Amino acid sequence: MQRIYAISAATAIAALVGVTWFVTSGDGGKDAFADCRSSAIGTGAASIGGPFELVDETGKTVTEKDVITKPTLVYFGYTFCPDVCPLDNARNAAAMRILDEKGYDVQAAFVSVDPERDTPEHLADFTSYMHENMIGLTGTPEQVKAASQAYKTYFRKQEPEEGQEEYYLIDHSTFTYLMFPESGFADFFKRDETPESMAQRVGCFIDAGA
Repeated sequence: MQRIYAISAATAIAALVGVTWFVTSGDGGKDAFADCRSSAIGTGAASIGGPFELVDETGKTVTEKDVITKPTLVYFGYTFCPDVCPLDNARNAAAMRILDEKGYDVQAAFVSVDPERDTPEHLADFTSYMHENMIGLTGTPEQVKAASQAYKTYFRKQEPEEGQEEYYLIDHSTFTYLMFPESGFADFFKRDETPESMAQRVGCFIDAGA
């Protein structure tokens, strides 16, 4: 089991480095929202996000137009995740509560990379525990893969130990993306971002008219 966790950590770090390079490299052009960011965003980041078709936690088929109707924090993970996903989404929920108190209207979308186990019912339990304005999304493996590719995220199912087939782990990237219904991708948040700094940055984008 320790070996599985070690492989998971190494893979996650490799994915983090790759995506960080993708979203921070660019031609150095002027950024209208530079004051809201913690680092430079390259021109390639504009391709993060796009069309998807998934199933929400009520069992309804939805598209990105149905989901991203306001500033939305998008995270790809799974409900059986032992530590990273609960911590990241609790942080996102805490940032949302800070924004709620300041009068900002925001939401979150939790996209499962584990459609085999993450039924709409499982997602509803998970998201309602985190925040009332967090939407759970799942779908067929093909739908989930397409959404993941649109957001340039990574995930891979680990081979479980013999006799423990139902307790498999999934390696996955851990960025949270800030998306807007009209302008699309705005910024990303790493795992070390605090709820306070996250809320401050999201509020900055909203105030700046992203």
